[in-house]
Amino acid sequence: MRRPIRVYADTSVFGGAFEPEFRKGSVMFFDQVREGHFRLIISALVEDEMAQAPQQVRDLFDEAAAAEGVTPVTPAAFELRDAYLAAGAVGAAQHADAPHVAVATVSQCLFIVSWNFRHIVHYERIARYNAVNLESGYPPIGIFSPSEVIAYDEGE
Repeated sequence: MRRPIRVYADTSVFGGAFEPEFRKGSVMFFDQVREGHFRLIISALVEDEMAQAPQQVRDLFDEAAAAEGVTPVTPAAFELRDAYLAAGAVGAAQHADAPHVAVATVSQCLFIVSWNFRHIVHYERIARYNAVNLESGYPPIGIFSPSEVIAYDEGE
């Protein structure tokens, strides 16, 4: 049996399970987490953001957190976040998005999944995040939407 891939899911993936546009990708992603294809890394950042989420989103989060636990945000992640901001990977107004990529990187995830196409899953931002990762001694991280990483049946 192959070892599950370490993957970080940001808050948008949980909420996406209840949005028509993103439902299929999020639901399939979480199904594949349950099946053992992915080892989900959940940060305290996502946990904090869940306080404002609708109950059904919090319930999905609680299920995942109970199975996987919650990863703290370390000083190394804050340092990497600051490096992303200094390099302009995201602007100061979007400072809440950079820590997700930093925690995923520091936690040695192969990739992060997000529906945030403006500040995370965007080709220019991905290049900037990974340039900072390399300059900071971390490997590049894959940044994808859930639809890009799930396994599809051959008939789909």
